[in-house]
Amino acid sequence: MEPVKPKSNRAPVGNIPCDNTTLNLLKANDFVAKAIRDRLPDVLVVNVCSSPGSGKTTLMQETGKRLRGKLNMAVLVGDPETERDAIRMRDVGINALQIVTGGMCHIEAQMILQALDHINLEGVDLLFIENVGNLVCPAAFDLGEDLRVTVLASTEGDDKPKKYPRMFHTSELLLVSKSDLLPYVPFSVDAVTQDARDVNPDIQVMTISSLKGDGLDAWCNWLVEQVNLKKKNQKVV
Repeated sequence: MEPVKPKSNRAPVGNIPCDNTTLNLLKANDFVAKAIRDRLPDVLVVNVCSSPGSGKTTLMQETGKRLRGKLNMAVLVGDPETERDAIRMRDVGINALQIVTGGMCHIEAQMILQALDHINLEGVDLLFIENVGNLVCPAAFDLGEDLRVTVLASTEGDDKPKKYPRMFHTSELLLVSKSDLLPYVPFSVDAVTQDARDVNPDIQVMTISSLKGDGLDAWCNWLVEQVNLKKKNQKVV
């Protein structure tokens, strides 16, 4: 598999050009991210990002139910406070560990590296990182993931890709969630897809409803495909 280029290097934010030299302010984080990749050579790591309230935790719950018997899945959950999301996942049988950031608006790679010592990943095929709800700061931090997925709810409006371009530029997949509400809100899937692909021509787009189940089979099939590619030491996506 080709070496993974750190997410923090995919856009100029976080870099200071100084006379033909680039001082990367996120170099230390990238070093730890590489250590995470080296530690998890056979586990597909997916960083799930979004604004607060997009439905990430419900998506994790439903994904765990559908993948049961197909893949072994675990989740590291990031929030500024409380363990509520990890409890919700454990209540449906998902191996989950909460990362409390203490008010920080994002997860950093060193938090993930420390958390790996406190979660049992024996036999795990797929590790989700449910990032802190925020479309700004998390975009700059590589967490050692193989894939970054951004969840955008229909209730948020379809103008986000160009307002928060770095998040979409560094994502492999855009999940438009709460599709069951599309008839009732001013949101165009075509418009958000076009804007996302203006920012990142390679981004894939799926539409899902975690409550109704629409699109979840396609999402889970995509995950199984990516896990199989990782295990074959092939480039994911």
